[in-house]
Amino acid sequence: MNLDAVRTFVAAVDAGQFQDAAAALSITQQAVSKRIAALEKDLGVRLFTRTARGTHLTVDGQTFLPHARELLRVEARADASVRPGRRALRVDVHSRRIAPAVLLQDFHRAHPHIELDVVTLDADVHAAMAAVEAGTVDATFHAVTVAARHLPAAIRTTRVIDEHHELLVGPRHALANARSVTPAQLAEHRIWMPGLAPGTEWADYYDELAAAFGLTIDLVGPVFGNEALLAEIADSAELATLAGVRTRYLWPDSYDLRRVPVRDPSPIYPMSLIWRDDNPHPALAALRDHLASRRVQAAGTEVWLPAWAHLS
Repeated sequence: MNLDAVRTFVAAVDAGQFQDAAAALSITQQAVSKRIAALEKDLGVRLFTRTARGTHLTVDGQTFLPHARELLRVEARADASVRPGRRALRVDVHSRRIAPAVLLQDFHRAHPHIELDVVTLDADVHAAMAAVEAGTVDATFHAVTVAARHLPAAIRTTRVIDEHHELLVGPRHALANARSVTPAQLAEHRIWMPGLAPGTEWADYYDELAAAFGLTIDLVGPVFGNEALLAEIADSAELATLAGVRTRYLWPDSYDLRRVPVRDPSPIYPMSLIWRDDNPHPALAALRDHLASRRVQAAGTEVWLPAWAHLS
């Protein structure tokens, strides 16, 4: 069915005259008549009766009218679902607990008129980058561990997050009351991170961090989820784990868990926004500008970065 003809039919009904419908559609009255005639031929019925005093809907025209309006609404929704600037900006945050999700929520507060579709692909940087390249998502946040010249031609990245660490411990842990701890101090304690998948960029990061400071990062144990991990740490005098300063954890007050900053130097987990350079969605530029304005760089603070953070 020709939607231009359907649109003309609805315009003629709303205007009451073919001449007025022609003016509303910026076409000639003859074009309106031809479109209506073609639609009537396609449907096999007369939609209007024509008299010296104007046109009136037939019974078939009255029956067809609500369906014609619905066809135009469906067309508008279909167009809006894919047209850049009209559909939601789709962004992968990997996990809704970590810094990218926090920053994306901050972006939404600053730009409430921009519609967002926040997804969690649960993928490493390679799979997430492939999703961006394929157009499954508009952007993703990940640590980029290779130089830009080795990335796919259409892919662009920019570092937007320098995530500092905190030690998460229970009230009986030896470091529970420390105001801060150094990586050297952590070498004497067990860092428990079950489920750290080998081969991912975050596993590579913690391998390099452990090698740089002689840390013991224990991956042993089944993964029962964050709630179970927090309960184990709260009840232990030995277990501890590392978390980003903007990672959102919730636990009962009875756990009395402590978040202790890691400093001198402060290990940094660098994360980049990844997108296609030919993506025309206008909200993508707004997101990039927002993230650039919110990037926190601690002046005068000694930091440690993995070797791949210096690649260009």
